[in-house]
Amino acid sequence: MNAVSLDAPYLDTDADQLCFSLDLTERPALAERVVSLSGLDVRLRLLGASHQVFAGPVRETVACLQGAVRGLPETRTRHLPGWVYDFGATTRRLVPEEFGAEVARVLGQAADSEHSLCGVFPGSPEAVTAVVAEAVEGPYGDGLVWRTWHTYPQTGQIVSTYSRLEAR
Repeated sequence: MNAVSLDAPYLDTDADQLCFSLDLTERPALAERVVSLSGLDVRLRLLGASHQVFAGPVRETVACLQGAVRGLPETRTRHLPGWVYDFGATTRRLVPEEFGAEVARVLGQAADSEHSLCGVFPGSPEAVTAVVAEAVEGPYGDGLVWRTWHTYPQTGQIVSTYSRLEAR
């Protein structure tokens, strides 16, 4: 795992402020890691306001964005030339004991993964953004999946996303 202490204030104040986009260009990153999976260079990027993953034709951004419609879709599918992309997001609110245990589980999962990037924001060891990616074989072709977690210790919320990009 690539774990970094992020030298920036924690900008997200609530999970409800997150937005989703597949059309944004690069935003300033606090940390970035490039991994090679399923023949693609995959850029895992941690922002001051969450994450970006660039893989093949996909430019996924989940972040607090000025002027964007707030809220994450529960699911989204996009068919791209030669690819299909699926996205899903869930938000959970946990009591403090459960929240701490879940953050520890996320950090452990990121530590156990060969292709991950995890950032801890100053002020709380439980203010975390983590991205874990892996190659997969699908019925139509090779692809990859990535999961992300965005934790909000001040509200006890954890946003989890799951994305799959599969060659067709």
